[in-house]
Amino acid sequence: MPTAFAHSPHGDAAGLFSRRTCVRIGGITVGFAGGRESDVRMVSPLALFRSERGPLDIDIHVEWVSSLQQTGRQVFDSGATWRLYQSDRLFQFDFSAPFYGEEPYRRLFVDAAFSRGTIQMNAKSSARSSYPGVALSYPLDELLIMHRLTQEKAIELHSCGIVRPDGTGNLFVGHSGAGKSTTTRLWMERENVEILSDDRIIVRRDDGLDIEIPREAVGGACDHGVLRLRDSSASRSNRFAQDDKTQKCDHETKTKMRMYGTPWHGEAAFASPESAPLARIFILEHGYGNVLTRLSPSQAVAELFARSFVPFHRHEYVDSALEFLQELVDAVPCYRYAFEPNQGAVERILNFRD
Repeated sequence: MPTAFAHSPHGDAAGLFSRRTCVRIGGITVGFAGGRESDVRMVSPLALFRSERGPLDIDIHVEWVSSLQQTGRQVFDSGATWRLYQSDRLFQFDFSAPFYGEEPYRRLFVDAAFSRGTIQMNAKSSARSSYPGVALSYPLDELLIMHRLTQEKAIELHSCGIVRPDGTGNLFVGHSGAGKSTTTRLWMERENVEILSDDRIIVRRDDGLDIEIPREAVGGACDHGVLRLRDSSASRSNRFAQDDKTQKCDHETKTKMRMYGTPWHGEAAFASPESAPLARIFILEHGYGNVLTRLSPSQAVAELFARSFVPFHRHEYVDSALEFLQELVDAVPCYRYAFEPNQGAVERILNFRD
């Protein structure tokens, strides 16, 4: 049994989990505790999502073991860096890479609710490299959040989220190569927009829980960090000042959904911890004439599901995703957008009325 499951999330007498940190992604707060600095270290762009908010939705402890032998019944193989096993009523995610040898270099044990777990770091694998190993890093962070979303009314979509200066949030959903990075560039050339992510966005019910003023705020204006990785630096934005004017933008009272930036960026390398009310959804495809076609609810659900990040190894996760997508398309209009890669694609939407 992993050590963390035997300890209180609020501390331990032995000091095994003396170092702590939290991140908040898509409305989910994850707490990490360990005995080493590397156990709670966060690299870019995940560091932008550091948070002091509570209570924790997911409580994770980090421990080091001498080696990691194969255990459990295999449930799923990603074909790349991780495998999923079932072990003693817990889910077990093993992460491997040829550089670290045959054994997993990291293992995650987590309960069925994805609310409490342990990350085991393999000391044997770590010894093969001068890199100390970071417990909280990709793809573990995304897998943890993606599975937790199945317990809530939320989903991760392959999309870019663009917020106009007036607070209007548009979501452009598409497979790789559909034009998300191109869409990001075109909108940045046209308006002073905020890019929540150029590749992966979390959508959930808008409960107003993430309207907050951070510590850096001055005069009531938000000053969250937004990372442009291709610039190799962090820039600041105060476009989301939480005053009456912003909170009463035209679209906020018309939508029940909210979109959130994530750390898992695409080629354009945009990652923001911000969120915004979601006004419209556009399914991107290359075409001519910048044609917008309103999708029926059933069409919209099918298109979005095909572009979602859903754990397919359990049918209840799939059912939960489909149920939420139905709720989403009932609340937010969804269009197929056959666009041309020029400024006309932006103008078409700016001049569009539902």
